[in-house]
Amino acid sequence: MTPTPLAVGLIFGGASGEHAVSIRSAATVAAAVRHPDNAARYALRCFYIDPEGRWWGPDVAEAVLAQGVPAPPDQLPQPLPEPGFRGFPAGALEVAVWLPVLHGPNGEDGTIQGLFTLMQVPYVGSGVLGSAVGMDKQAMKAAFAAAGLPQVPYACVSASQLAQDPDGLVAKLEADLGYPCFVKPANLGSSVGISKATDRASLLAGLRTAAALDPRLVVEQGVTARELECAVRGGGHQPLQASVLGEICFDADWYDYDTKYSEGKSHTVIPAVVPEPIAARARAMAIQACEAVGAMGLSRVDFFYGETSANEANPGEPSGTLWLNEINTLPGFTSQSMYPMLWAASGVPLPQLVGELLEGAREWHQATPLGGPLA
Repeated sequence: MTPTPLAVGLIFGGASGEHAVSIRSAATVAAAVRHPDNAARYALRCFYIDPEGRWWGPDVAEAVLAQGVPAPPDQLPQPLPEPGFRGFPAGALEVAVWLPVLHGPNGEDGTIQGLFTLMQVPYVGSGVLGSAVGMDKQAMKAAFAAAGLPQVPYACVSASQLAQDPDGLVAKLEADLGYPCFVKPANLGSSVGISKATDRASLLAGLRTAAALDPRLVVEQGVTARELECAVRGGGHQPLQASVLGEICFDADWYDYDTKYSEGKSHTVIPAVVPEPIAARARAMAIQACEAVGAMGLSRVDFFYGETSANEANPGEPSGTLWLNEINTLPGFTSQSMYPMLWAASGVPLPQLVGELLEGAREWHQATPLGGPLA
């Protein structure tokens, strides 16, 4: 007798500045779940969260996936409900395991993970704590610092500081970090709201841009470095595993949103061409980063690698400085995203990867009395 396929709920979109990227990631994940290797095991049900936070069922979700762009209000069933979550659409309560493909606030920050935990239904990815700490760059950096992991010099800033004393704040950042420096909203990804400051005017403009998106900001000292990334999976009752390293190469001044998501403006090198001791150190640090914030399931950990010409202290060892940049607990799955490419280069093709993530979520849920990952 053929077993009944497991109902998998793919949820994407979201009330987030990364809404459009989520749609592109979800299309890739949907194809992996429906791949012949997985089709007999899983029955996919897609659910869409519009930019105002309303949940929609498979009819709307499949249409959005097919068109590849957000649904405008006039494309949604009328009359529109009030914004926000107002209850589950048809078919959602029959989902056996949730697969969130949501980037940014209201999806990657522990909010939807808390909902699934209350429902006592398994879901892929980090729990409430790991998601929240991994999302907020101020909290993330504090966790990394407590674990003794190396980071570039940085400062945590609030929008209220900027409003009360902009000149004093800028003067302090100039003294502590200098130029160039990078201004980042604490709770957005995909380079949304990030700017590079090279003088007082651009620093003040960058702070105002970021503060309009998030009351919590991070300013980092600029370094001359290569950008390396490592994918991690597992956690809970499974050991954390790190992939080969990849490198992001680009001709732009820095890796901004346009460079990240425009065809031809950047390319990846997998595996990254770095000395093996550096690669081994990065893989170990990637696992330590996940442990520091309580991440599990899947994460991508990013590094800065500063090369030097010689290692005077240990001439036989490769030189260079490795700084931990950030962790992403729900990394992208677009055609240009590093996470699935890194695992493919490590011998785990996308359909297998998605299947293992789903099974890992179910195993963790079955072994956890309260119905979901708590860290």
